[in-house]
Amino acid sequence: MKDIAIICAGGFGREVKMLIDQINEVEKKYNLLGYYDDVIAPSTIVNGYPILGRIETLNNISTELSTVVAIALPALKRKVLSKINNPLIVHPTLIHPNVIIGKDQVSIGEGCIICAGNIITVNIEIGKHIIFNLGCTLGHNTTIGDYCSFMPSVNISGEVTIYKDVFVGTGAQIIDHLQIGEGTIIGAGAVVHKSLPANCTAIGSPARPVKFHK
Repeated sequence: MKDIAIICAGGFGREVKMLIDQINEVEKKYNLLGYYDDVIAPSTIVNGYPILGRIETLNNISTELSTVVAIALPALKRKVLSKINNPLIVHPTLIHPNVIIGKDQVSIGEGCIICAGNIITVNIEIGKHIIFNLGCTLGHNTTIGDYCSFMPSVNISGEVTIYKDVFVGTGAQIIDHLQIGEGTIIGAGAVVHKSLPANCTAIGSPARPVKFHK
């Protein structure tokens, strides 16, 4: 079993703790030590496990440790990861045992979190540190950039390109043959019929940009 810690003990961090429990029920892979969190005081117990220290503490660890970044906001996720410069810190990908993944040309980068009920089909490229929350579907020939996050029940059709740092809200649907620009936010329940530019927030059905941000 590999020692592992969760970065951020918020609501999603506690769900990741559940994910690790469920993985271990099928095959004992991870020994969960606790959480690292910049907000909650060290030694606080969260769902049975302690806060081990602040995130910067990881740079002083002298033995190898797996960590999983349980932060949904792409920019914050990148910021936290940029603070870690200890080569002994590794970032495994966590995949729930009931996830369906096609056997034909599917690649998944490091540090991803793939929760229960996801279906990932064929000819798919998934970058690093991506979150697929509960019950998402991902169609053929789709490419997902680094640090993206998909909330529960997002449906992505085939031949979609999603660039890095995209956040997709609960229940959104992305129709086939589209591109979603870097840093864009898609609101909950949106239905995306046309490609979206970078750095916008899009809502509605059909989804339309309502504002732009840096």
